[in-house]
Amino acid sequence: QVTLVESGGGLVQAGGSLRLSCVASGRTFMYNGMAWFRQAPGKEREIVAAISWSSARTLYADSVKGRFTVSRDDAKNTVYLQMNSLKPGDTAVYYCAGTKASYAETILEYDYWGQGTQVTVSS
Repeated sequence: QVTLVESGGGLVQAGGSLRLSCVASGRTFMYNGMAWFRQAPGKEREIVAAISWSSARTLYADSVKGRFTVSRDDAKNTVYLQMNSLKPGDTAVYYCAGTKASYAETILEYDYWGQGTQVTVSS
């Protein structure tokens, strides 16, 4: 059974930083793409960042470019999301996802999902 477990969420003031982690178990994602999505109350789930196998390609939502950085450590089967200069608009539940493909940019391409971690940014 494949599981993805996120951690690192919490409450932070605007301008602060958080680092999310996602540990995968049940299979290796070394050759697969990983991503972070988020969903705010009343809104659709949206992609925040994606990273290909070997980290050759990355994708960022326009709203987080220059502030967030996605990375992976395949030896630990872990993907990270470093979030800096956080804004109240970043408040959401953040989900880690894995795809069977080497890289993916759309929600429908992701096969495995974590339970999510809450990020709340106060003004």
